[in-house]
Amino acid sequence: MNDLACLLTPEGRALLEEVRDTAPADELAVATRLRREHPAELVSAALGQARLRQRAAAKFGAADARRMFFTPNGVEQSTRASVAAYRAGRLRELGVTSVADLCCGIGGDAVALARAGIRVLAVDRDPVTAAVARANADALGLAELIEVRQADVTEVDTAGWDAVFVDPARRGGRGRVFDPEAYSPPLSWAVGAARTAPHAALKVAPGIPHEAVPADAEAEWISDGGDVKEAVLWFGTAPGAVRATLLPGPRALRGRGLPDPPVRAVGRYLYEPDGAVIRAHLVAEVAEELDGGLIDPTIAYVTADHLRPTPYAVPYEITDRLPFNLKKLKALLREREVGTLTVKKRGSAVEPEELRRKVKPQGPNAATVFLTRVAGAPTMLVGAPARPEAR
Repeated sequence: MNDLACLLTPEGRALLEEVRDTAPADELAVATRLRREHPAELVSAALGQARLRQRAAAKFGAADARRMFFTPNGVEQSTRASVAAYRAGRLRELGVTSVADLCCGIGGDAVALARAGIRVLAVDRDPVTAAVARANADALGLAELIEVRQADVTEVDTAGWDAVFVDPARRGGRGRVFDPEAYSPPLSWAVGAARTAPHAALKVAPGIPHEAVPADAEAEWISDGGDVKEAVLWFGTAPGAVRATLLPGPRALRGRGLPDPPVRAVGRYLYEPDGAVIRAHLVAEVAEELDGGLIDPTIAYVTADHLRPTPYAVPYEITDRLPFNLKKLKALLREREVGTLTVKKRGSAVEPEELRRKVKPQGPNAATVFLTRVAGAPTMLVGAPARPEAR
């Protein structure tokens, strides 16, 4: 709290600007120089905040990150700006004009909501975190739309708000928490809070079991740039619906309740579904779109004979299929002069780095090897990203 207060002073703000682009290797020299003119505590706070801002640029963009304030946990746990903006857009499309943002953290979601024109009550029980959220609302010119309150979210009256957004803490003293009832607050409490408002969105871990999703909720899994970021339970939208949303876009694949795809022989193309599609259990929808099937009943790779464009899976052209044998793979790669080897695995205990070290790829060419199972047998599929002209 003292660090934040001193950084909000004119001297602190000027110092933040001065150390903004300091490289880690230069911190000691910069600190030594600045301590001749500024208090040591202020210099340390400014350099620490500059370091956090540099880390936060990947999530919030450089323009916002250099104006915002962060805590180490805030950088780690906050929502990526693109995902928060997408979610705020969905709420706006639902006609929501006000949101109670419970467990607001450093205010990343509150910022996205306010930028969508939505009035926000941002609540967090930690005094430092709440102060940082308030400073961020001020720094980004959104203080008129964001009211920050330090309080226990379980004691906040959300009556009168169009929607409730809850982002429970999913980390404890020993790292990530996987049991939804071990969230803080527990998922059951968050669901109860969601049902008090016309609309609600609960941010949960993407690994949440499908059986833990309430029957009156819509479940959405979101990826950004191919990386799965979160799952959201929506209330007041489409009970029982399931969707996978891919950013940028957005592109949404909706579940249709299809049975598991058939298992078939490996065809010319192998498709790797997006992680959000896999988490949402919508591989069958992708397989139907591609007129394909699975290579194994337990493996989420789709195979097909023809190349068809889809945003929901990355296609590879398969050139070789081998039973798992490192000597044969090494000989094949040497024959093809493969020096750049991408290793992907699903259903295999072999680590990519271990395989790379053993086969020692050398040469000017590139290839991708999939360590997987085909009809239950350990298999290596060799190929490369499919080119559009191969259609």
